[in-house]
Amino acid sequence: MTRATADRGRRRFLSGLGALAFIAAVPMAAGARPADPLPSWTAGATRTAIVDFVQRTTSKGDAFVPVAERIATFDNDGTLWAEQPLYFQFLFALDRIRALAPQHPEWKDQEPYKSALAGDVKALALGGEKALGEIVMATHAGMTNDEFRATVKQWLAQARHPTTGRRYDEMVYQPMLELLAYLRANDFKTFIVSGGDTEFMRAFAEHVYGIPPEQVIGSRMKLEYRLTGDTPALDRKPVMEFMDDGPGKPAAIGAIIGRRPLFAAGNSDGDLQMLQWTTLRPGPSMAIIVHHSDRAREWAYDRQSAVGRLDKALDEAPRRGWIVVDMAKDWKRIYPDAAASAANGAQPAPPPVAGGSPTLSISRSRK
Repeated sequence: MTRATADRGRRRFLSGLGALAFIAAVPMAAGARPADPLPSWTAGATRTAIVDFVQRTTSKGDAFVPVAERIATFDNDGTLWAEQPLYFQFLFALDRIRALAPQHPEWKDQEPYKSALAGDVKALALGGEKALGEIVMATHAGMTNDEFRATVKQWLAQARHPTTGRRYDEMVYQPMLELLAYLRANDFKTFIVSGGDTEFMRAFAEHVYGIPPEQVIGSRMKLEYRLTGDTPALDRKPVMEFMDDGPGKPAAIGAIIGRRPLFAAGNSDGDLQMLQWTTLRPGPSMAIIVHHSDRAREWAYDRQSAVGRLDKALDEAPRRGWIVVDMAKDWKRIYPDAAASAANGAQPAPPPVAGGSPTLSISRSRK
């Protein structure tokens, strides 16, 4: 190779490096647009308010919030997934009563189990908190934490919603999955703070929402440590140790997270105190209320509903500056498909497990 040839090769090499450097410096071709982080949200005031808040608190300026303080808390029932015609955890409990009935022949003549076996929700409601408590204790205690979580996973793999026919963990809200992913992409740490049983929610929160078990805060049964040989276990006792609802939510946030949220989302009066705790703080904050207004695609309910009643929080929202999300107007779609779930950080749902309990048959019109 002559010296002239070598010089030409070197010049071509350096020219190539220069072109690569130019390409690297231009991350997007002219005219291309970044992917929309909230594609299922309708363009409008609600979506704009959320995006503006995230941009203001994560960009240098007066409203900037350090990463460590970017805490976002979400209710679960009615906020991240559906809750009609009954809370899904209670539907799980009723299915478990049916599955356990062969071991308890006395239940067919004993209330509240007799009504549960008959699927008579109205009779159960007449029994009040005592009846509901007996159903929960019979199905949520008397086993280890690990056994309970496995039972919930098995139920989720087998059971179907009585009106939609979907798996319960497929009745999550696609716009909220996108919101969770959008917040995490901007260095928010997302938590569930909900009235459901902690271990019940931990059975699906990570693969459905991308929220790990240590960031799931809920109501909890009393746990007792036991060591059998070299095998440790946490036994679930029939005692409700903590109810994570209403004023219990800010108490749990303070005790477990140790920071006040920057962002909070709920859908009912059970979330009122969490929204207050989030927004009545110095500096920027945001609270949103998911208002179930879509009778055609989901359910329409608020002040008069026995499940997910939204009354006081709805009245307080304008005064506090809380964003009320109108499902019918603000969401382009309600539920996700498998591809959309994976794109928002959810892992594939576990495969069906043989021997799951049947789904309780409830015939009830949408509100």
